[in-house]
Amino acid sequence: MRLLLAALACGAVAAAAHGDTVMPVEPATKSYPTRLSEYGLFQTGTSKPNPALVPYTLNTPLFSDYAEKQRFIRLPAGKKIAIGPENGKLIFPDGTILVKNFGYPDSKGALKLIETRLLLRVNGDWVALPYVWRGDGSDADLKLAGARIPVDTVLADGRKVKISYAVPNKNQCKLCHGEAGAVVPIGPRLENITISSGYETLFPERLKSRYGSFDWRSDPRASLNDRARSYLDINCAHCHNPKGSASNSGLFLGRNVTSAIELGIGKRPVAAGRGAGDLTFVIEPGHPERSILLQRMKSVEPGIAMPELGRATVHAEGVALLESWINAMED
Repeated sequence: MRLLLAALACGAVAAAAHGDTVMPVEPATKSYPTRLSEYGLFQTGTSKPNPALVPYTLNTPLFSDYAEKQRFIRLPAGKKIAIGPENGKLIFPDGTILVKNFGYPDSKGALKLIETRLLLRVNGDWVALPYVWRGDGSDADLKLAGARIPVDTVLADGRKVKISYAVPNKNQCKLCHGEAGAVVPIGPRLENITISSGYETLFPERLKSRYGSFDWRSDPRASLNDRARSYLDINCAHCHNPKGSASNSGLFLGRNVTSAIELGIGKRPVAAGRGAGDLTFVIEPGHPERSILLQRMKSVEPGIAMPELGRATVHAEGVALLESWINAMED
């Protein structure tokens, strides 16, 4: 992993000239920094981001057991993000670090972080690493094997829930972030990202929603179909696409899919099994109760639940949205 450390260290040298706090050069004997603080992303002993981090939000976020998320980009000094020709794909320079915090409100309503996931751009590839925060919030430790963390929290609608929160192991990161054998970001695409005000100069042009991604929860511009397709695109299509880990299913859930069969409408599953149960179609128009897609979304049982990773609870709001969408289809 010397290449990882060397590439990030080069970014560190350039950034240091601009007064940024960055990850120091590590001994060659270390594969990965074992503590999150070694990257210099947060102020010492806290989870408060350093000024070099660029905050951003997603129009349509991925569901992760109702965890609240904070998202940041750490760019090498003097570098910008480019916009590629493929569906608004963002091209990040080497040395970029994508930072995503996960947490839940504590008894006083303040966000208590559980984990921070990093995507490191090194020599044209991405490296995914999970870090788990210590109880006192002073630092987070690398957990390549993942972890299970019990969470008691109160949701925005007042529901009290107990969650067995899963921190993915390094190999599981590849399942969701995999595309044609490579690790790639999921959420940060031109149509889905909103950069905080004041940081637009990091891009060659001002970000704008050219490809029609909507916040499925509240955007007044969005039809029921727009919202349902956006939800499926961000929550399912990173695996269910021709280059994803579920490519052999023939079920492709990206926003640009136009084939009803590929989208699951009237489609029989490739292989019958526990996931399909006694149901016939992935989506049966007018009948969410007979649609395999909804059965799997409403389950938390291993081997049935979809997505397979990243949740131990049912996303009630997402299920309700897709039930309405399927109900509205002509039988």
